[in-house]
Amino acid sequence: MSCANYPGLYVHIPFCRSKCPYCDFYSVTATDQIEAFLSALDTEARLYRDQFPAFDSLFLGGGTPSLLDAGQLGALVASLRRHFVFAPDSEITIEANPDDITAEKLRLFRDLGINRLSLGVQSFDEAELRFLGRRHTARQTAAAIDLIRAAGFTNLGIDLMYGLPGQTLDAWVKTLETALSCAPEHLSCYQLTIMAGETPAPHETPALRTPLARRVARGEISLPDEETQREFFLLTANFLTARGYLHYEVANFAREEHYVCRHNLKYWTRTPYLGLGPAAHSFKAGRRWWNISSVAQYCSSLSAGKAPVAEAESLTPEQVRLETLALGFRTHEGVSLATIRERPGGDAMVEALTRAGLVRVDGERVMATLDGLVVADRLPLGFAD
Repeated sequence: MSCANYPGLYVHIPFCRSKCPYCDFYSVTATDQIEAFLSALDTEARLYRDQFPAFDSLFLGGGTPSLLDAGQLGALVASLRRHFVFAPDSEITIEANPDDITAEKLRLFRDLGINRLSLGVQSFDEAELRFLGRRHTARQTAAAIDLIRAAGFTNLGIDLMYGLPGQTLDAWVKTLETALSCAPEHLSCYQLTIMAGETPAPHETPALRTPLARRVARGEISLPDEETQREFFLLTANFLTARGYLHYEVANFAREEHYVCRHNLKYWTRTPYLGLGPAAHSFKAGRRWWNISSVAQYCSSLSAGKAPVAEAESLTPEQVRLETLALGFRTHEGVSLATIRERPGGDAMVEALTRAGLVRVDGERVMATLDGLVVADRLPLGFAD
């Protein structure tokens, strides 16, 4: 599994027709700002054109990139190709909502070189879709997938969500079975989570105050407890791996290694990436920076010739080591023993975690077991100074 030596390019398109009550990604419903955003994006791309020699992945995320019309999406891709070089075999992904999919839009995607679709399905159950505030229906999803296949796309990812209030394991199995009947090349299965606290800290964006978070805070609904969440995760992993899917990252499954999401893999392997658009994050040479979470401020900064960076950080060697462990333990390739042995006591901790059934050693790599993936975010704590 490799993402080569190329960096990846992410473009955050922060527009939605409506906001889902659980979503904490920055987006707005004021689509009258799209043209100003596209102009600003072209300016931002120009600022970085000499800092990244070439990319082999482009991920158009959001928001809802699929709501852009032909002229807008065409202008966006033309701008990126004008400013940046892409490897011949680049993976080019667009996130799409099922109700945006038409034969005409799919032809546009193909004409623009898009070769991978990430479809925001979330559920095939109508009641669950209503709870999640999704615009589409299960029937629209089925129709969209038929159109995608008829258009010749052979790399389809489906996003699903589990751990909803009142959802049963049987209902989740039915969702997985329905998804597999569509033979997707990739599945992302995310647990519904709520950002801690109803009121964000001053440096956080208002988008973190989701309607669902407020309902949970008021006690109107409750999410599954930790043990039930564990059962959902283990069921998901066992169900999909038993059917031939590669569980290559905590929430991600590929029908075969060829379909591992090249772009997202860069995040887990600390490969450089550039993020354009409001709230987008970038990483290069141990430095991470992220943009302003406001379309208006993003546009005004670029109009003034300034990069729309909100904050930046340079990681210390110890932060790099712990981040390498944290990200590596989320993937099926794990982390190297050499990284673990950079600090005294590493081997002893590996032995302890192995006895606990949380990791296994294969040659010079240490990988989380399935039980370890349940607590993957905690595993690096044992190796901290």
